[in-house]
Amino acid sequence: MSSLFSFIGRRIPLAWLQLMREKIRLLVALAGITFACILMFMQLGFQDSLLESAIRFHVALKGEIFLVSPQSNALIAMNTFSQRRLYQALGFEGVRAVSPVYLGFALWKNPETRRTRSIFVVGVDPSADLVDLPGLTPDELEEIKKADVVLFDRRSRSEFGPIAQWFEAGQEVVTEVGNRRVRVGGLFEMGATFGADGTILTSDLNFLRIFPQREPGLVDIGVVQLQPGVDPKPLLDQMRALLPEDVRVLSRAEFIDMERSYWEEGTAIGFIFGLGVAMGFIVGIVIVYQILYTDVSDHLAEYATLKAMGYTDTYLLGVVLQEALLLAVLGYIPAFALAVLLYDLTANATLLPIAMTFNRAMLVLGLTVSMCFISGAIAVRRLRAADPADIF
Repeated sequence: MSSLFSFIGRRIPLAWLQLMREKIRLLVALAGITFACILMFMQLGFQDSLLESAIRFHVALKGEIFLVSPQSNALIAMNTFSQRRLYQALGFEGVRAVSPVYLGFALWKNPETRRTRSIFVVGVDPSADLVDLPGLTPDELEEIKKADVVLFDRRSRSEFGPIAQWFEAGQEVVTEVGNRRVRVGGLFEMGATFGADGTILTSDLNFLRIFPQREPGLVDIGVVQLQPGVDPKPLLDQMRALLPEDVRVLSRAEFIDMERSYWEEGTAIGFIFGLGVAMGFIVGIVIVYQILYTDVSDHLAEYATLKAMGYTDTYLLGVVLQEALLLAVLGYIPAFALAVLLYDLTANATLLPIAMTFNRAMLVLGLTVSMCFISGAIAVRRLRAADPADIF
């Protein structure tokens, strides 16, 4: 392989001159490759931002073991289980504390426009050291111990109203959630997800006031915190063996993977984004193939002359692959720059965590080079059929 790239590298000037001979054709080819690269960048970026935003709350929970209902698939599709399972988990040696987490969606009334929009409501025990989110302080947790006080995610979408601006300006922010009057007692940062445009955090008691139909003994997530130095693996095995089958015992990694798997495999979103990447790849192959095939056809007589002089098909393949590599690199550079700009615009518009990463940049570069090499390998078949005797 190294000898092939060394062989290719010595002949780049010929490939470059052939590409530059038809500048309009070259610009059209680069535009097509750039479009295909941007399509792959955006599809992969959306998919990664979906998964990252979906697990933000999971990462923020402080716990080593998590209890959920066997019917639960994701935060937006949780089933409840009995809180008695938490008390049973507390009896295992090595467990320091257990805490229930309540989840639900309620209608939030924009205090400025009076329009309603569904918001994600999280209820936790404010006295437990359970959630680690930017901006969330002990003073704010003390606030939600008061009746009908909530904390607002400042990175929620703007449709919920200028809550953060009003609160930071010292203005009292009072609105309704689930037809119940509440006051915003603080701010934190988590961000919108594909499943929820905004989030509020409150105490477990306030949660049950907002959702009076919920039974207090039924919880959505049980967080189990272990004593320092305790290995969670043996405890996981013990809990799975001894706790009833109406509760599912998960490690931290399994709890996060449950959410990832739901969005990747349990919905059509993962398939759609994957299809988008495949379409960009195929479109790029077609565009580069058309350019290289036309270039080979235009220079068929010259290639036939080289074959008559003794140059092998391997040499001619190297020239075409050089052109493919040059097209890949020249098309990738503007695509990368535009993708960074589009990521920034998308993040500001949707509040999703979409940004360029090294792994994604290398993945798309690899796909782009592969795309162009495949096109070159297909186009070079025209050369093998070129017989100097037929042409001359």
